Amino acid sequence: MTTPSEPGDGLNALMSERRGLTNLAYRLLGSLADAEDVVQETYARWYAMSRPEQDAIDSPGAWLTKVAGRLCLNVLSSARVRRETYVGEWIPEPLPEPTEWISGRPGTDPADRVTLDESVNMAFLVVLESMTPAERVAFILHDVFRYSFAEVAEIVGRTPAACRQLASSARRRIRAAQAPATPAARQARIVKDFKRALETGDVQALITLLDPGATATSDGGGLVRTTLHPVEGAERIVRSLLHLQDRLRDLTLLERTVNGRPGLIAQQDGVTVSVYAFEVAGDRIRHIWAVRNPDKLRPWSHPAAEGMESR
Repeated sequence: MTTPSEPGDGLNALMSERRGLTNLAYRLLGSLADAEDVVQETYARWYAMSRPEQDAIDSPGAWLTKVAGRLCLNVLSSARVRRETYVGEWIPEPLPEPTEWISGRPGTDPADRVTLDESVNMAFLVVLESMTPAERVAFILHDVFRYSFAEVAEIVGRTPAACRQLASSARRRIRAAQAPATPAARQARIVKDFKRALETGDVQALITLLDPGATATSDGGGLVRTTLHPVEGAERIVRSLLHLQDRLRDLTLLERTVNGRPGLIAQQDGVTVSVYAFEVAGDRIRHIWAVRNPDKLRPWSHPAAEGMESR
């Protein structure tokens, strides 16, 4: 990147990096809130420098990426400690389609929206959570964002050869956990059938739709009632779901795209209170992730619940 000669052009070029930084930080952290904080801190560090210091940087975009990557590495390291005290299971923050993001909220500027692709589906993000911070950063920077291992090494603080090994280890984890590809249309049909069976209490249909070894994981963050540990096995999951039948009568289930794949949301009086992501293998659901922690549902929140801040 060349440094623009006009201050206004320079500012525009600098701010145009925001979306890329947000996309990078979300994939690295699995949290939109943390990603926004990292991007804000990255720009704060840029503007804390003097103009001569800024002019001495040949590629502001590369500088911003390097700083954001290092900040993410620090956040990931501290997050491991924080999650040891997290109440229940920690699930990455779910994202809606960009067109459905609620406007008028901090962090919902179009430049901050995360591009949805296979590197943000919930199953992929959950596997990333099992990696060491260095593995995750090396893998995302190289395999997803196509940075060279020499560039990754500057961010991770390891040699290029070590970063290559980190990315290779991460790749093996991804392959080991990956479900066979299922066409999006079939995934949508299975999720629709699951929604119908759940609404009608059709036990046999629910069991048929679930893989016998399926797992359901919930995240309430200690702020709302939810199952604290994963529920394993189709029959146990169905029993758990049927216990929620009374609560479901007060909710409206809607089909939505969650992290780029077919999912469901549950709304109460127009406010999203749960988001459900699915991993489908063949014709059956292999994993359900239910996010109920309200702190993770900001992009799904109804404007009325926020006092219509945009008006």
